[in-house]
Parts: sequence; C-alpha cells; structure tokens
Amino acid sequence: MVRPSRHIITSLRLSHFRSHHQVQIGLDGRPVVLFGANGAGKTNILEAVSLLSPGRGLRRALAEDLIRRPEAIGWKIAAQVSTDAQVYEVDLQAEPGQPRQTRIDGKQLPQTALARLVRVLWLIPAMDRLWIEGAEGRRRFLDRATMSFTPDHAEITLAYEKAMRDRNRLLKDGVRDAHWYAALESQMARFGAEISLNRRNALEVLQDAQQSTVADFPTGALSISLPDGAVAPENPDDLRAALAESRPRDMAAGRTLVGPHRVDLEAIFVRKDVPAKHCSTGEQKALLISLILANARALHATTGAAPVLLLDEVAAHLDAERRKALYDEITALGAQAFLTGTDRNLFTDFGSRAAVYQVAETQAASLVEEATL
Repeated sequence: MVRPSRHIITSLRLSHFRSHHQVQIGLDGRPVVLFGANGAGKTNILEAVSLLSPGRGLRRALAEDLIRRPEAIGWKIAAQVSTDAQVYEVDLQAEPGQPRQTRIDGKQLPQTALARLVRVLWLIPAMDRLWIEGAEGRRRFLDRATMSFTPDHAEITLAYEKAMRDRNRLLKDGVRDAHWYAALESQMARFGAEISLNRRNALEVLQDAQQSTVADFPTGALSISLPDGAVAPENPDDLRAALAESRPRDMAAGRTLVGPHRVDLEAIFVRKDVPAKHCSTGEQKALLISLILANARALHATTGAAPVLLLDEVAAHLDAERRKALYDEITALGAQAFLTGTDRNLFTDFGSRAAVYQVAETQAASLVEEATL
C-alpha cells in the first residue's frame, strides 16, 4: 500500500449512479487506469470522483440526471478521503426531485466544504473546444484552477453571483430607488475584488509552473481580457462606483454589464506566438494538458499535496513518447490520477505504477473488475 502522504481517495462506492448499480473500488493512491468499450461506464466513474469537489462535476449535470434508470430510486456516492492526519467519510446523495446532499463524517455541510478535503482537476473531451467557444467555459476553467489554490474562492464566487442575481431582478423589475441597489452593489464590489485578486494570483502561479515540466508539452502565455466596452475594476471602491454609474445601461439590458463575470481567459501558444484559438486542434489539446499539469505541479509545490487528476480519453490524443512523458510526470508528482481509454495498450508504460480496472457494459449494469496491463 502507498502511504497516504497526501490527500487521496482510498475507497469509492457508487450506488444507482448513472450506469452503475453497485460498485466498490479500493484504492491505494496509485494512478487508476479504467479501460473498456465506449459507453461501458468509465467516464461515469470519473464524474463520481469529480463530485467530491464543489460544483456540478465534470459534466455539470443536475442531481436528477445522475439517477440510474429505470429504477430511479436515488443515487449515492460514498468515499474515504485520507490525509496524513485523518480519514474522512464523504457521502453524497440525492433522492428523485431533491437537491444533492453533502455529508462529511456524518455531518451535513455545504458542498463548498469539499474543497478543503481533496482538490480535483480534470480534462475531458468536451473541453477540447475550450479556446474556440464562448467565454463562459474559459471563466469556469479559470475559476476551477483558482479554487484549487484558494478553496474559499468557491464561496466568494457563489456570494457574488447571488448578489448579482438579486441586482438583476431589480433591474428587470425597473426599480430605480438607489437604496435598493446600494447594499447589493457593496457586496458585489467586495466579493468581486476578491475574485479578481484570486484569479490574478492563480494565473501567476500557473504561468510559473508551466516551466518545470518533464514532458514535452507546450507553454501558454495566459492573460485576462474583457469584451469591448466592458469594465471590471479590481479595487472594491472603483467597482462599487462603476456599478452605480452603470445602472441606467444595465437596466436597459436587463442584466449587470460591469464586473468580473464579464472577463475572459486568453492564451498565446508561446512556441509559435499564436493565440490558442487559432492553433490546430492537436496544439490546443496539448496546451490544455500542459495547463492541467502545471496546475497540479503548482498545487504540489504550494500545499505539499498533489491533486486528484481526472483525464478522460487523454492518451488517445498523444503519441507514444508523449504518453510515456505524461505517465512519468503523473508518477513524479505522486498524483492520484484516474485515466480512461478504450485500449489497455495505451497505458502499458505505467506498468505496476498504476492500478488497472476493466469496465464492461452488461445487460444489467456496468461491471468493474481488476485487471492488468
């Protein structure tokens, strides 16, 4: 057994979750390879692990969508998270028509509490278009990276969004009384300034961490931008003043046009000095892998603990040399990574360094069995 010198998941149990009826996997901290045919249920396991961090997981699914059909009796994820000091029991569950509930050691807590137990980063095929689609996905990517360094960022972002929703409601209702806006704009200014600072700090750390890779992945010059005409002052007093000044324009639009919710994440492919959005699909994928690895290295350096990595179908996009370099980097980090693929031969360079499971689709449910490379 690998001694848990970092935060790792030592046990994972799924009940009526997606395609899985009942699954229990014992883990020892090594990377986990999950191989099997498309549709067998591999990504469902990654999704379950992603829900051990705040948010709606790697598919951003509603709790109702996670229920196994046709039983529709509710789902549950039970995990043990081990640290140097303690083993935590984490239980997530949702009954039909009910929101997700989070319990840690039997105590019901907000899901933001998960960020202090285990930090989870992921890369999935749906993210391959990150650089060419809308800004919302890139903000979400940036905020997840930021939250990995500053767990409170999740709560701050939620608080900012709640105040903004309340302000937007006033705007849509045509309320003009300044007193109704003042308190909400003060909250938005305070939380918004913290959001901006946290993001800036995260970008600096990511930028530095890209330089220390053992794998031949490209680096990206990262920056935060705003659409033409938009502003997002990073000083709380300036942001409060900008919100007040923007009320007439915001009322015409029916939404808040000022603040950190308008920013975008940009990247320049350094090797070619080309914006990521103009790079080839392969270059964009390599840049994403580079950023995930940089995030993991930075967390290892700043917290002493590598995050859990979820890499869905990532090996299929890499040549043999880069696959080996990726596995060497994961192992050097001491990261507990979950990797999926249809062909076990994609993972042979891991050797005994990884735990291996075959995931198969049966008529009744997905089946998970130990295997070898």
